[in-house]
Amino acid sequence: MKTYSLEELTDQYIGKPGTPKRDLFEQELRLELLGDAIRKARKAKKLTQEELGELVGVQKSQIAKIENSTTDARFSTVLKVFNALNAKVNFNVELDDQKLMLSE
Repeated sequence: MKTYSLEELTDQYIGKPGTPKRDLFEQELRLELLGDAIRKARKAKKLTQEELGELVGVQKSQIAKIENSTTDARFSTVLKVFNALNAKVNFNVELDDQKLMLSE
């Protein structure tokens, strides 16, 4: 029985890196991981979605949408959520072979 790596299966069923379908898949995966990180941090702080929404200045439904990756939240809103959770945020940006490190 032949075994396949996750990368091989992803290439076969989603598409190779750089293809539109694969790019969309990876973007959605990153959003899901971000939402999951927010949910875990919120629960670790023992906050409800409503309480976090009040701290950020948005409705409970917006927090739920961010956590469930059902919306493309504004970048500023995501930063406000992490700020309300007292989370340190770092971004790595690569642009034209230049690497930039941004911290919030």
